Amino acid sequence: MSPSVVFWDGIAAKYAKRPVRNPTAYSETLAATAALLTPSDRVLELGCGTGTTALKLAPHVQTLTATDLSPEMIAIAEEKRRAAGAANLRFASAGIAEVGEGEEPYDAVLAFNLLHLIEDLDGALAAIYRQVKPGGLFISKSGCLGQMNPLLRPLIRVMQLFGKAPYVRVFKGPELEAAITRAGFVLEQSCTFTGARESLFVVARRPG
Repeated sequence: MSPSVVFWDGIAAKYAKRPVRNPTAYSETLAATAALLTPSDRVLELGCGTGTTALKLAPHVQTLTATDLSPEMIAIAEEKRRAAGAANLRFASAGIAEVGEGEEPYDAVLAFNLLHLIEDLDGALAAIYRQVKPGGLFISKSGCLGQMNPLLRPLIRVMQLFGKAPYVRVFKGPELEAAITRAGFVLEQSCTFTGARESLFVVARRPG
């Protein structure tokens, strides 16, 4: 079992009870994402955690497959799905490169609060590019640690030494945009929402 799986499995129950840090920015992210989706879309969400966002977006699309590396996170998400009766939503435990093998590419792939937690960002974006159908969308929101208070970085490193924090990639918005473009996507929108200056919301399209 990888260290990432061990970490996220270990905090899954606590994570599920944690309130949204910035409710206004979260609501704006949901609204902006829902406006880009259609009732006929097949959608994939990567790094779905305990499924809150997937449950909110599922009514806007035909089908939504939501995945996470952590089996414990997915177990909690599946309990929530059953309670909500979301028949068009499916949860599965899988890494980014494992998702969608042998399946048709998706109309849209979503990745919220995920890209800054990935060590091989270029490899992950290459896999995501393959998961998006030609003409489809990649929608993401990522923490830009390079734009945060520099004093947070040594604190995060200390927490990592004690197993209290996961891997976190340090980048600024333009670096993330460049990586997404390098993967083959065309940027259509890049912005921050209310009170979320360190998080970048990006809409990118795979050329059709």
